[in-house]
Amino acid sequence: MNGFLDTVEAEPKAEFWYGLPYGYLQLDLQPSPEGIQEVARQISALPDDVRDRADQVFRLYSVVLTLLRSQAVMGCALGMHPGEGGEPTLSVLTVSTVPTSGAHPEAVLIQMLGDGGTGADDGLVPVELPAGTGYLWETERTTVAPTAPPDGEEGPAQGTVWQGTVAIPVPRSGSIVTVQLVTPSLELADDYRGVLLGVARTVTFEDPTEEGNETGPFPDAGSGADERSPFG
Repeated sequence: MNGFLDTVEAEPKAEFWYGLPYGYLQLDLQPSPEGIQEVARQISALPDDVRDRADQVFRLYSVVLTLLRSQAVMGCALGMHPGEGGEPTLSVLTVSTVPTSGAHPEAVLIQMLGDGGTGADDGLVPVELPAGTGYLWETERTTVAPTAPPDGEEGPAQGTVWQGTVAIPVPRSGSIVTVQLVTPSLELADDYRGVLLGVARTVTFEDPTEEGNETGPFPDAGSGADERSPFG
């Protein structure tokens, strides 16, 4: 008997895994139109005291999808945590890979970032991670904000965000893994830097679900949206 029930296309094996912190929700980067409409309907049916917050999160989700669909993003998660005065603080965590076309990833990374210097004075800080040496840099920039535009303006609202990035060169695959965290809460940059470095420390190239890898950076975890929080 040589028949098959069906032909199944093999899914590509993940090249790396990482931990997802508490308070972050993994986002679907390819939602269906029906799914988006259903979320909008559910938000409209929420009580007044939570509808505005949910709508703000939905706006941020829409902005993020627009920005990421053209990039090689492997995962994206939305963070929402209690802030001062009862207002939530929002952040977006993204993980992506950058191919280096056969060149040494570390050399490509330093060239991409400009003058080639490393250290706090140059804005590029080496950090030792379980997965190897990573490079941290931070910036503040103006971008589209997840809020309604000011009265009388048709374009999207603009706002300043803190953006932190850790890049991990991976010589064996000729690529660079980047972990990036963005938040409009500039005053909490120190706290979010800690979250960013915490996620970077969980990056591993060994499948945590395979036998013998139970003592990795996030035991009992899978891959994708099933990661165990490294902070809890």
